[in-house]
This record gives sequence, structure tokens and C-alpha cells, in this order.
Amino acid sequence: MAKTVVLHIMGEDPIVADLDQEPQPGDNYVKVSNLRKRDGKDVAYLTAGVQSVIYPWHRITFLEIMVSEEERGSVIDFFRT
Repeated sequence: MAKTVVLHIMGEDPIVADLDQEPQPGDNYVKVSNLRKRDGKDVAYLTAGVQSVIYPWHRITFLEIMVSEEERGSVIDFFRT
């Protein structure tokens, strides 16, 4: 099952994508699909019809792996009283 991630690429705005499997320590790249901006619009620098993109690790600042809807029920959010 694909996980939703926020991909922070050097020199560009963060983008949202689907990740089929979490990257392993020995991986040289990250393959993502269904790329879109945070507001759901298309990413301007991608050609129409692109299915997936491979980014090398040296271009990625960090990767946020979001919690799925099924997992959200078991996550305890922090709150202030």
C-alpha cells in the first residue's frame, strides 16, 4: 500500500507524492508516483502524463512520511492543557 509523503527537494517547494515502499539505508534514490503540490495542483516542471519520478538522495533535504487514515486512529496527537 502506498504511503503519502512530503518530499523536500533542495531549491524547490515541497511536493506531495505516493511512496510504494520506505527507502532503505543502502538506496541511492527514491521512486515516487502521483506527484502534486501541497494544494493538489500539478507540478509545473513535470511533463503531462508522468507516472513516477526517481529522485537521487543528494537532491532531497528530507522526507516526511505521513500517517495513513487507518493508522491515524492509533496515533496520539500532542496537545496543551
